[in-house]
Amino acid sequence: MKMKHIAGASLMVCASTAWAQSNVTLYGLADANIEYATNLPNAAVGGSSGRRVAMQSGGQSGSRWGLRGVEDLGSGLSALFVLESGFGVNDGKLQQGGRLFGRQAFVGLKITDAGQFTFGRQYTTLFLLLANFQPMSFANQYEPVVVVGGLNFRSDNTAMYTGTFGPVTAQAHWTFGNGAASVNPTGGGGGEVPGQFRRDSGYGAGAAYSAGPISATLAFDQYSPSVPLGGGEFDSGTVRKAVVAGSYAFGSAKLMAGYRWGNSKNVNGSVALRDDYYWVGANYQATNALGVSLEYSYQKIKIINSAPSTQSNPWQLAFVADYVLSKRTDLYLTTAYARNAGLALDQAAVDLNATGYGLAAGKTNMFGAAIGIRHKF
Repeated sequence: MKMKHIAGASLMVCASTAWAQSNVTLYGLADANIEYATNLPNAAVGGSSGRRVAMQSGGQSGSRWGLRGVEDLGSGLSALFVLESGFGVNDGKLQQGGRLFGRQAFVGLKITDAGQFTFGRQYTTLFLLLANFQPMSFANQYEPVVVVGGLNFRSDNTAMYTGTFGPVTAQAHWTFGNGAASVNPTGGGGGEVPGQFRRDSGYGAGAAYSAGPISATLAFDQYSPSVPLGGGEFDSGTVRKAVVAGSYAFGSAKLMAGYRWGNSKNVNGSVALRDDYYWVGANYQATNALGVSLEYSYQKIKIINSAPSTQSNPWQLAFVADYVLSKRTDLYLTTAYARNAGLALDQAAVDLNATGYGLAAGKTNMFGAAIGIRHKF
């Protein structure tokens, strides 16, 4: 009789565990490519330019694994969470500064007909609302993600609201303190410091509309990164961005275009960078297996450190061909040519060298091409 009770209890524990995990999903993808790039700095030869052939991770999508889950609490209320870790397929190392869940880590509640509230490390409102209006969907390794969305496009300690009402999706977020050192390489990035409420804080809001073939979005983002003053003290600068974008789908094609206004100020209120960014591009599904994307990006730099810019404005042309082998595996070719900046429009002059494609001294252009494979699980 005792053994029967033990066996019954074991079955109940197993059943309970299975039920608890039934709404938890393990997911991810691995993406690797072989890349050729020109005019990169060669520190071993006095900073002169060099060509590079190398294996890279995340050509079409950043390699990742994650867990997500939803629990129905009844009466139209659900709990949810996402934990997502980024890693390099080429070396197996954690990305996003070595964080275990550096891509996303949040928990929240969803109320039917009212919206979703989430708390943790998340993408900003501007980044999320723009993703469907980028020909490369912020996935390609040559996409100027930092130029468009800012260094804070992922933010720690963030509370976000998302609501969908018919054809309109509304979003807003507040960041209590972005503590990522990679967000502010100047030495700031403390976040949530007593007596310094504004330090490393940020907020944003926007909305997107989609009905039939027409979609549009409008969003604003502000970030107040730490700026060291010396003696261990910090103050906050101000980085503001506003965007408007639209798309039109017809047949197997989709056209997209957008504009991003940017104004970054120093602690004393002087202008650190004033720029405008434009893009236009398209997706085309040539066959059931083959899809292609084309994107042209242009950045007009107006003011740098309170003075009118005298440098040539950067632009980039990027192309992707993606061939699907199955629902989970595809092969791709991605290529880009940038002028007056490195690939992804990286420029040390305006502190945007975030993806490692800064131009070698004396060079004015960079070309990159990569052939890779992506597998989803």
